[in-house]
Amino acid sequence: MRIKVGYELVYESPQPTPMLLMLSIHPSRAGDLLAPDPIRSDPEIPIAYYRDSFGNTCGRIVAPAGRLKLSTSALVQDSGAPDAVAPDAPLQPIAELPDDSLIFLLGSRYCETDRLSDIAWSMFGSTPPGWARVQAICDFVHEHIAFGYQHARATKTAMDVFGERRGVCRDFAHLAVTLCRCMSIPARYCTGYLGDIGVPPDPAPMDFSAWFEAYLGGRWYTFDARHNVPRIGRILIARGRDAADVALSTSFGPTTLAGFKVVSDEVAG
Repeated sequence: MRIKVGYELVYESPQPTPMLLMLSIHPSRAGDLLAPDPIRSDPEIPIAYYRDSFGNTCGRIVAPAGRLKLSTSALVQDSGAPDAVAPDAPLQPIAELPDDSLIFLLGSRYCETDRLSDIAWSMFGSTPPGWARVQAICDFVHEHIAFGYQHARATKTAMDVFGERRGVCRDFAHLAVTLCRCMSIPARYCTGYLGDIGVPPDPAPMDFSAWFEAYLGGRWYTFDARHNVPRIGRILIARGRDAADVALSTSFGPTTLAGFKVVSDEVAG
């Protein structure tokens, strides 16, 4: 299948403001791009690209004083297959984990493993290790949290989510990631496009989505605690320890997001 993705973001700044952008489709999906996804700016400004330490494509700009529109539109070839499910995937012993997965066992800005470790072991210590344990964590998070955009808060951590029992997709992912790490399962936060493909359309405006990946049986698998079912058409933008590593934009000065539109739709034919 082919999926059209894109966005239109409008920022307003009272003065020239340096910004970092994480809006490009992840390099692992570059071969699936039927039409590229360059960041377009209005007014036109220079954009310099680099790869961060997690392998994500990032952009650097200096937003001019006033209004700046950033947009793109791309066409992606997708298999149309849902997220992989592997019930027999085993828990990997820590001594056998690859070096680059170890950082995803540690606490991070929004994932306080030290505060949730005892809770995690009391809740999931008796579950079968491996896939079943991660799925049990997803089941709990899915049932524990009420979704609502009005519950979004930039400072909300996994411990806050656990106590408040409400949040948005990033909060579902943060809590699930933290509980996995507490159970010695490497878990990394992901952000990207996820349209209403293969599911009833959601009347709410389209948004970017957050999910996570867990390392089991020698590879990374996708899990989504918010939807808690395998989905079709998931297109990765970035991975990191948590949302702090993969913010869509980071401003080094006063900036207001004045407009926000996201598209992720299957293209007929």
